[in-house]
Amino acid sequence: MTTKIINVQGPQSLPTHAARLDSLYSRIRWRLLPLLMLCYMVAFLDRVNIGYAQLQMKQTLPFSDAVYGLGAGIFFVGYFLFEVPSNLMLQRSGVRKTLLRIMVCWGLVASAMMFVRTPLQFYVLRFLLGAFEAGFFPGVILYFTFWFPAARRGQVIALFMTAAACAGLIAGPLSGSILKYLNGVAGFNGWQWLFVLQGLPASVLGVVAFLYLQDGPDQAKWLSTEEKRLLSDDLAQELKNRKDRSLHTVGQMFRDPKVYLLSTAYFMFLGATYMLVFWMPSLIQGWGVADLLLVGLITTIPNIVGIIGTIVIGLHSDKRRERRWHFVCCMGLAVFGLGITTLLNGHLVMSVAALSLAYLGIKAATPLFFALVSEYLSVASAAAGIALISSLGNLGPAVTPWLNGVINTHTGGHVSSMYLGIGMYLLAGLLVLLSAGTAGAARVSPGIALATK
Repeated sequence: MTTKIINVQGPQSLPTHAARLDSLYSRIRWRLLPLLMLCYMVAFLDRVNIGYAQLQMKQTLPFSDAVYGLGAGIFFVGYFLFEVPSNLMLQRSGVRKTLLRIMVCWGLVASAMMFVRTPLQFYVLRFLLGAFEAGFFPGVILYFTFWFPAARRGQVIALFMTAAACAGLIAGPLSGSILKYLNGVAGFNGWQWLFVLQGLPASVLGVVAFLYLQDGPDQAKWLSTEEKRLLSDDLAQELKNRKDRSLHTVGQMFRDPKVYLLSTAYFMFLGATYMLVFWMPSLIQGWGVADLLLVGLITTIPNIVGIIGTIVIGLHSDKRRERRWHFVCCMGLAVFGLGITTLLNGHLVMSVAALSLAYLGIKAATPLFFALVSEYLSVASAAAGIALISSLGNLGPAVTPWLNGVINTHTGGHVSSMYLGIGMYLLAGLLVLLSAGTAGAARVSPGIALATK
């Protein structure tokens, strides 16, 4: 009689290759993302806190709105000039040394803003802040390519980008509290404490990143030899399988007029958006809100509505597999909301509601725009094309805050500059209509769309 032995531990009880990869990448995400997201939140605060600080700086420094506008915008000149060189340095020296240099320097410059006394000092420090911060975002995105294949990278970048949304929510209440409760402490103004308390954490986090992160998977002691082999094989397989059937080369991309039309559209959109971001605290104060903490709290309302709009409109765009008209409709919401705001004569509740409607479209438009761009460009030209459009577009905020300040100085109010923003959003929508035909079926994940700034 033959005895048959049945193995109850069949293949189903063993983890599959896909399950092992899912577990590995989940572990990597939890290891890398929390720290990098915290760093990005601090970066966003140091970029936009001038909008809150200038509410109180006007009481101690004889700077006009034009001076503040130029200082806010010159940040993006430094950002534009040093974004690519910084990323090239990262490839040579590694992410740990690069983030240490970037974050320590930008933290010190952001903190040094407390000693500003002249417009020239203000301009120089804002330029340097942009120059040092420029390498952070593209450096982190490049760093993710060392750890995640493209199929998983979009989700990771999307999670990373939520840090900016969270920073936008806390920027107002945090800045308003510092301005109100620390004004006069130890002989310093509230705006001086604002720059120090939001600047120095960047330097500290730069040291933490240097000690905590690794330049790549090979240096990660928290990964086993088997996990490193599994990760290396998966990344190598992606490179082996990647093929580009498009004839749209990098050279053709640089000669494509539609790329420059899209760049101009992004210039208009981003310029109008940052003009609104920098001047929204002053706008709310002009509606009769004197308490600086309350100003900060009110700014969270449009941002919350904007985050909701990003999720809802983004999901609808994915479902319909359409980008162009969704972007145009978002520009319509921005124009309509800002237009209503100009007609309300400072009525607080209604003005905040109208501004929130504008933010519903504004916040949702960025991922839609770059989803459209990434679908238009081929794989071969996507990296260079997205970088080109993003870099040229970032020159918009270098101009519009200053122009807004000039308009406010000559008109004595914010209504005329609101018309400027309305016109720029209209032009952005029109240029997208002209430059981007109906896109084919969307194959880009929402995360990749969010990867661009």
